[in-house]
Amino acid sequence: MGWITTIVDWVTGLMQAIGGPGVFLAILLENVFPPIPSEVILPLAGFTAAGPDAPYGPVEAILWATAGSLTGAFLLYGLGAVIGAERLRWIAEKMPLVDARDVDASIDWFTRYGTVAVLIGRLVPGVRSLISIPAGIDRMPLAKFAAFTALGSVIWNTALVVAGYLLGDNWHAVSDWMDRFSIVVYAVLVLALVALTGWLVRRALLRRGVRRRSASGADGSGRAGTDDAH
Repeated sequence: MGWITTIVDWVTGLMQAIGGPGVFLAILLENVFPPIPSEVILPLAGFTAAGPDAPYGPVEAILWATAGSLTGAFLLYGLGAVIGAERLRWIAEKMPLVDARDVDASIDWFTRYGTVAVLIGRLVPGVRSLISIPAGIDRMPLAKFAAFTALGSVIWNTALVVAGYLLGDNWHAVSDWMDRFSIVVYAVLVLALVALTGWLVRRALLRRGVRRRSASGADGSGRAGTDDAH
């Protein structure tokens, strides 16, 4: 893909030009702009660290990448905090199929399981960046958010940087394998979205049926009362 090649060329030049800060900047951009694939950037960072004239070592690459991950995560956390629960409720009320109660239920769920969601989310392509937004909406304590984001990021960054470092010229094999994994993840997410949409439509139809029956019952009661009066 042409845009992937462009990204690879840009990231390679950046890392070779400014070293570790280049890894930081590339991962920061990957976090706030998810179409930039960390599955390409991190193995490439590991490969760059293995060269004879490497501008940094693998440990330094992991540290810079984790700093970039944290910075990007905090930016998205801030976006979630700006959106806030009240604004999200207002948006939900304007949307078909959902309402403010769904927002409240989601926030309650995230309050209970948010730390696990943040940790696991950092290890899932397509989710690892966006998971910071609901954390901000829920106003998860910053220290807890930072700790679990850092832990998940270290695991992800270490695995991909080390793989790229060990594979050398074959670093792209990591991204090829991760592409297959990502396809499975995206397929599961699409199926989950379809299932959720189906459930919301069914719920809306059931609610409409209940309202119609209630209205019919009220009309029947009203007519019966009128007839009795005569």
